[in-house]
Amino acid sequence: MGRLFVVPLLTGLLTASSAMAEEDPFLWLEEVQGQRALEWVRAQNARTEAVLEKDPRFEPFQAEALRIFTATDRIPTPSFRAGGVDTFWQDATNPRGQWRHTTTDGYASATIPWETVLDVDALAKKEGAPWVLKGHDCLPPADLRCVVFLSNGGKDAVESREFDAGTKQFVEGGFRLKEGKPSVSWLDMDTLLVGQDWGGDTLTESGYPYVLKRWKRGTPVEQATEVFRGERKDVSASPIVLHDADGQLQGVLINRAVTFYESELFLLGDAAPVRLPFPRKVSFQAFVQGQVVFTIEEDWGRFKQGALLAWSLDALKQDAAKAKPTLIFQPGPRQAIERVSATRTRLLVNLYEDVKGALDVYSSNKGRWTRKRLAMPKNAAVEIVATSSSHEKLFAGAEGFLEPTSLWLGDAASGSVKQVKSLPARFDATKHRVEQFWVKSKDGTRVPYFLVRPLKPKAGGVTPTVVYGYGGFQVSKPPMYLPEMGKLWLERGGAYVVANIRGGGEFGPRWHQAALREKRQRAFDDFAAVLEDLVRRKLTSPSHIGIYGRSNGGVLTSVVMTQHPELLNAAVIESPLIDMMRYPKLPAGASWVGEYGDPFVPEDAAFISKYSAYQNLKSGVRYPKPYITTNTKDDRVHPGHARKFAAKLEAMGLPYLYFENTDGGHSNDSDPMLNARRWALHHVYLSQQLMD
Repeated sequence: MGRLFVVPLLTGLLTASSAMAEEDPFLWLEEVQGQRALEWVRAQNARTEAVLEKDPRFEPFQAEALRIFTATDRIPTPSFRAGGVDTFWQDATNPRGQWRHTTTDGYASATIPWETVLDVDALAKKEGAPWVLKGHDCLPPADLRCVVFLSNGGKDAVESREFDAGTKQFVEGGFRLKEGKPSVSWLDMDTLLVGQDWGGDTLTESGYPYVLKRWKRGTPVEQATEVFRGERKDVSASPIVLHDADGQLQGVLINRAVTFYESELFLLGDAAPVRLPFPRKVSFQAFVQGQVVFTIEEDWGRFKQGALLAWSLDALKQDAAKAKPTLIFQPGPRQAIERVSATRTRLLVNLYEDVKGALDVYSSNKGRWTRKRLAMPKNAAVEIVATSSSHEKLFAGAEGFLEPTSLWLGDAASGSVKQVKSLPARFDATKHRVEQFWVKSKDGTRVPYFLVRPLKPKAGGVTPTVVYGYGGFQVSKPPMYLPEMGKLWLERGGAYVVANIRGGGEFGPRWHQAALREKRQRAFDDFAAVLEDLVRRKLTSPSHIGIYGRSNGGVLTSVVMTQHPELLNAAVIESPLIDMMRYPKLPAGASWVGEYGDPFVPEDAAFISKYSAYQNLKSGVRYPKPYITTNTKDDRVHPGHARKFAAKLEAMGLPYLYFENTDGGHSNDSDPMLNARRWALHHVYLSQQLMD
């Protein structure tokens, strides 16, 4: 195979990654729409379909998954708007979905009286485009004038259009932006704050805007007035518009993301933007009763990382240097703040302790914050689903691996909650149990994992077991009710594991930062320790263990497959990063240098090259046959990662399966029909590898 990388010796002019790129025979697969690349994809898809779709399990798996994803008794995920409740609903009749609205009382009723605000299927048919709704931003307090974000096929890039939710029509001659990855916020009925590709050098290396402009109605967007400019080497610049409970504009903050985890915050006024004296690792969370609320991800003065702090906006406006924060809450070593949101006068904090959820309401009185815990289910995942700054109502959800999702309507002022919706059971959960174990990783750190296993596992350690992991970007993985996993896997005698490895957010910023950059190997060691513990407990054996991860989880699964092929027999590697020696050159990889390091810097290349799966495949090693899958329209994690890994396996004569969806984007779930097929393919492959 020749040299995979060259470490600079004397001149320092040649990095490991640039040498690797020169020798990479599969760079042509990075041409997303290249003719040769697409011909290769079609051939790979046909080969994989012959193996998986011809399996007699495929059609019943797909039918079961489709019933789950299009069931009419699902809980419609609510959000508050215009004095009522919205949802986005997809089913067999409306696979692209409908934006719907009802009253709050109507939503809580058994039969919800919906009215359609926007039919995306009808719009797609009318315009002949595969539109996917990526959300909307509406101007308070009426919440009737909105900017709608439409994606072609599920890409992150969107077209932005002004929409009147009262008349249910796009506004003729209204605000409209071409396809891109913009930041768009309302200042008032006739003014937007916009970041986009303004032409020339106005996007960062990550592909996001760093120039923000004020755009007045009735003027061409080219005449918008610049209000902030970051630098091209930044990740992005985006506005945080602060409206009070009555919808009045109180202030604008600018978040200059210097790296993925470091920001400079500015207060926008009539004069030049004022830099706020905050730590660089800080995250905006909410605005309530004149207080701007942030978490800090690093120790700062007397405050420890993970702390939730509040500043008076008026004090920041008067003299930012003298404004002092107030501590709202400091998480303990086994706690983490998962999400923060605000109602009209209260602050909601979604807290996890040992990866089990709770929901607290905080009130402020003369600078002192007091807490009340809501009576949500215990030993479950609990999450904030929806709040509004115009009133005190809230929606919260609760679920477990074997407990279907329930939805609760609460009042933050009174501290009351009641269950208003519950998902019917989608699989027989009576034959399984849930346990939480802790295992020591290679460096002695105790790492938790959840195990969902049969009450009567098969003798001899042969229970087919799927182990899921992510381990990055401070993303937590609490218990979740996964109907497709339950129906297609658990009911058939399988076990399921979620490994809460370092790099995630299960124990706050410290858990995440423990696996950053040169410490990344810890996440892989944690995951391997979980696999070894499952065998040690005699639940299963390596020939019956499969691993699954997507996106950043694709880094994890591809690396564990190459470092520990002896521990597993299957790997679903979905929408993955794999070529870590080149990822910053593939959109939007440059934004993640803060997470992984920069392979074009020799010192970083030295540690990345030790684990990058694309470079560490070795001849003569017996690897499990992986199932590698991605999406042609994934503009977040480039499909070249998955393509090149499969091509290299093929060139080395190693077994693999590769499948590339042509629609859906990074999430791969924009269409329930495609999503059903996706999970059917996953589980046929896992069944073949672990059950047959």
